[in-house]
Amino acid sequence: MRRRRFLVAGGSVTLAGLGAPALLLTPRTGRADLVFRGATVFDGTGAPGRLVDVAVEGDRISAVGSDLPAGLAEHDLRGLALAPGFIDIHSHSDLSLLVEPRAESRIRQGVTTDVTGQDGSSVLWGEAEALERDASYRERYGEGLGFRDLDGFFRRLDRTPATINLASMVGHGSIRRLVVGMADRPATEIELDRMRALVRAALAQGAVGLSSGLEYTPGGFASRDELVALAWELRDSGYPYASHMRNEDDDLLGALEECLHVGWSAGVPVQVSHLKAQGRRNYWKADAALAVIESARAAGLDVDFDRYPYVAYATGLSNLFPSSARAGGTAAFLGRLTGGDAAAGLEFAARAKVALLGDWDAVQITSTGPGTTWARGRRLGELASERGTDPYTLVVDLLVDGRGSVGMIGYGMGQENTARILAHPLAMVCSDGGAYAPYGPLSGGRPHPRAYGSFPRLLGYYVRDTGALSLEQAIHKITERPARKLRMRDRGVVRVGAFADLVAFDPDRVRDGATFDDPHRYPEGIALVVVNGRVTLRDGSHTGARAGRALRGGAYAQRAGE
Repeated sequence: MRRRRFLVAGGSVTLAGLGAPALLLTPRTGRADLVFRGATVFDGTGAPGRLVDVAVEGDRISAVGSDLPAGLAEHDLRGLALAPGFIDIHSHSDLSLLVEPRAESRIRQGVTTDVTGQDGSSVLWGEAEALERDASYRERYGEGLGFRDLDGFFRRLDRTPATINLASMVGHGSIRRLVVGMADRPATEIELDRMRALVRAALAQGAVGLSSGLEYTPGGFASRDELVALAWELRDSGYPYASHMRNEDDDLLGALEECLHVGWSAGVPVQVSHLKAQGRRNYWKADAALAVIESARAAGLDVDFDRYPYVAYATGLSNLFPSSARAGGTAAFLGRLTGGDAAAGLEFAARAKVALLGDWDAVQITSTGPGTTWARGRRLGELASERGTDPYTLVVDLLVDGRGSVGMIGYGMGQENTARILAHPLAMVCSDGGAYAPYGPLSGGRPHPRAYGSFPRLLGYYVRDTGALSLEQAIHKITERPARKLRMRDRGVVRVGAFADLVAFDPDRVRDGATFDDPHRYPEGIALVVVNGRVTLRDGSHTGARAGRALRGGAYAQRAGE
């Protein structure tokens, strides 16, 4: 698809098409700080692009129109598209922004805001765990954390900002771990009351929703009633319950029903995390799942979903085993793997999970313990054959060496389903990835390439190369839609008064560079990124600006009188 097929055909533009007057804010200096000229502007609403200029004063867009007065700094963007900065509605950058505040893998793909605290895991620890994490970070990265909840995390970001903005949900799994521990049992009434209080506290600190990770421990030990009770605390906030559902393969539809049930029963919006149908025998369920979500939406439930633009997922190698095997923590899990009555049953479950994906080469190792670094980036079947061992035996060896913390990629989804899910009107697009860089402490391992390439891949492969969706649709899914879902005022749009989070890219060149075998590669075609009015990426180079902010939710703003 050539650029002129989706860029504006002529230069005559009415500002009504962008919903803003030519000038609204009066620059302090008499001239705007930044003026971007010549780009085709996609405002984030899903409307077609328009040839207009955009001016920025401070951290806000001050004007959108033609023939704007000269600014203090002028940027010629002829031939490029200019859009709101991309919002990653499901990210795992969290604490990595403290280690890599330049957020190279985020900013270079046009992301200006990450939404973290996903899959049931967020910053929320008891005193002992906080001390343990602090010591671990000091050993690995040379500095500690010094906080144990979202308020402390946000204050740290206030003091030492990152390149990008960060918002966070509060994780149900983190709450359950703090209150109930790692036991596979129902919460007591007293424990449930304490967990509800922790949800309220997190919202008051600025959380923008509640996430669950029901394939992980200890979140997977929760009942529906527990999930409803905690989601109920969101009712007055308008924020969603986001769920990595209990199952995404054979029991996908039952897990989806549970997710929607929580939203209906609690009376809150729902965000289905990274919707997929894993395993060839389950590909048909993608259409069924979409139909169920459409029906729930038509019946009045505020439900959306997100998905990353790849056919492989990333998780922990321990997820080859049922959550019941991981009850009681790492030591108990490894004990079950290496001996006792449960070992044979766990081997059967893991082999069945791999058979669902196809074979052992459908599992690729991304991170390991210190004694098995030779496994990073390798396919399990190939590696086991090379070493003359059984693949399952290798799995156990890796988990023992890594103390249960081993990463994997699973090649389990179909390309047609992926395109259909991404193009669906209720879909948003995420990376489900963290912050990395090809250098420094976060350059190790073989992470999923989605961490570097999700948004350029959407705009390149799925928009330009295959035509799965239009450019304006794709931009809408990664700008205004997530901003609206999370009640982010004045973000995700190009309009006068909105925050100046902007990305300019070449629609003919934008593409992901990261691959599964070589993931630490920057994308191409992202020409310029602005965060809160500061030019942060220009001509392929990071400027060093760190203008990102901790984006606290509405409950905090109301308490603070903002």
